[in-house]
Amino acid sequence: MPTSPPPSHATAGTDRADAREPYRIDGCDTVPKLFLHRCRTLGERTAHREKALGIWRSHTWAQFLDAARSIGLGLAALGLQRGDVVSVLSEDNKEWLYADLGIQCMGGIANGIYPTDSADQVAFLLRDSDSRFVIVENDEQLDKFLEIRDRVPNVVKCIVLEREGLRDFADNGVLFLDELYQLGNRAHAEDSERFEREVAASDPGDTAILIYTSGTTGPPKGAMISHANIVFSVRSGLSTLPVREEDEQLCFLPLCHVLERLLSVFVPLAAKSVVNFAESPDTVFDNLREVSPAFFTAVPRLWEKIYSRIALLNEDATRLGRWAFGRAVACGMRRAEYRMTGRQVPGWLEVRYRLWDWLVLANVRRMIGLDRARRIATGAAPISPDLVKWYWAIGLVMLEGYGQTESSGVLSVNLPERNVTGSIGVPVPGVEMRIAADGEIVARGPFVFQGYWNNPEKTAETIRDGWLHTGDVGRVDADGFFWITGRIKDVIITAGGKNITPATIENQLKFSPYIADAVVIGDRRKYLTALIMIDQENVERFAQERRVPFSDFASLCASDAVRARIRAEVDTVNGRFARVEQVKDFRLLDSLLTAEDDELTPTMKLRRDFVQRKHKALIEQMY
Repeated sequence: MPTSPPPSHATAGTDRADAREPYRIDGCDTVPKLFLHRCRTLGERTAHREKALGIWRSHTWAQFLDAARSIGLGLAALGLQRGDVVSVLSEDNKEWLYADLGIQCMGGIANGIYPTDSADQVAFLLRDSDSRFVIVENDEQLDKFLEIRDRVPNVVKCIVLEREGLRDFADNGVLFLDELYQLGNRAHAEDSERFEREVAASDPGDTAILIYTSGTTGPPKGAMISHANIVFSVRSGLSTLPVREEDEQLCFLPLCHVLERLLSVFVPLAAKSVVNFAESPDTVFDNLREVSPAFFTAVPRLWEKIYSRIALLNEDATRLGRWAFGRAVACGMRRAEYRMTGRQVPGWLEVRYRLWDWLVLANVRRMIGLDRARRIATGAAPISPDLVKWYWAIGLVMLEGYGQTESSGVLSVNLPERNVTGSIGVPVPGVEMRIAADGEIVARGPFVFQGYWNNPEKTAETIRDGWLHTGDVGRVDADGFFWITGRIKDVIITAGGKNITPATIENQLKFSPYIADAVVIGDRRKYLTALIMIDQENVERFAQERRVPFSDFASLCASDAVRARIRAEVDTVNGRFARVEQVKDFRLLDSLLTAEDDELTPTMKLRRDFVQRKHKALIEQMY
């Protein structure tokens, strides 16, 4: 059972008259009510932008309302009832938002499916969620549905967003978006108040969305998140880290993920800010430079990639350029030590930093596309403290936060004025967190999800006596900062009885520009080993500069020179740990992994259990 809680944290200011009333944003207690209110009051102001033929094009709140209403009423004409699930299988785009809000406004439940999922995975999610409709992006995603349609008899109709490549396609079970719009427009002409009535009927306790967990430890589970959960999370988050109306942001993580859904759908509704959609996952860095957002939140894999790119460019620079960059970062590091702990930066150091910033660092931020960023944030997985410090050193305020699908968003976060690097910060207003007797982080508050769809057993394991059991092991310090020391299921107990948290070692390994990811092995073993995935771009460059022959990714990993380079990186990391925590041997994964591979989740986290099972023979070689 949980231990006694620490002193209570302040609760966010809200529109509530008392604790029994639901949280509200501008008087609205559900997402549909807030959406309709924003569209009516903001009208011709820009809501979001998307590229078409290489040009950023703006779309207004009025257009947002028209499209969402047409989709919602069109689905209702096809038979959508309140409480029905509609799944969306698409990359991020404005139509994703239109569908999401149109579904919710009609009382439906919106469920996202990762576009990288296989046909079999799509079949599982459609069956498990009892989806009545599925909206797919294009011919590629339609092919997945057609392959498994006999296995999902509950799906009434499939709606396709894009006609390209499907001009002559006809199927009674398939409808195109323009046809759905026509249905919705006719329904609106026949009853112009239907949409508003459905919005008014929305209740804070209604399930708004399903978010499927990434399935790192088993089959994905559909987390039911209510309107009350969302409104609370948005209010609490904005009271901690404000967003301004004039702020621009970039939507690039999958909207199926709770973090991107919160940042690119629900926060802009509350803050009236502008969302820009990345063209594709491959153009994120280019789009980041074009948009130059006011704030930017990403997963550690992307922050590691940006760092690696800068390191690569620095190697290409002249001797003078490399010297200047090294001096600038060194000065930034000294300054960061003060700023990250809330101390006053000495005047002489600030003057030196300003000079290096003008000469070097400001240009680095422009190259990244974050020259206008007030803050940047990282979440969804652990990150190396050294990497966080590097971003502070180049003039970017990087804040670490913590949340889960089951918490409907953010539980805790560091603040610019109250930051402890390596921690997950302090609970956001209205969230109560503590450490249970077994070391698990537990939390409670209005954010706790409603449970797993059709899975009361797993729900009972996760929510106990109102407390959300996160599955993360941690501690809280005297100042109220929480720290994650590992996952309960991931803690390694060596043959000698030593408890080791692999994430701590893995984060240090990933700070190397040559290492993209790592899985430390050693449970019930005499010593630790690791499976390592190299950074393709940087290691290829390393090999080319040293004229190391290779023909593909596998031969690159098999190179003695590459293995020696990685061994040097591992040895450097080993020097930071006690002998029992050092990695004695390693193997390189010789296939280039993408989000389509089973080893990775769609948010690019390695599925530890799956990796260990698949590469069991490789692991045994090291013992």
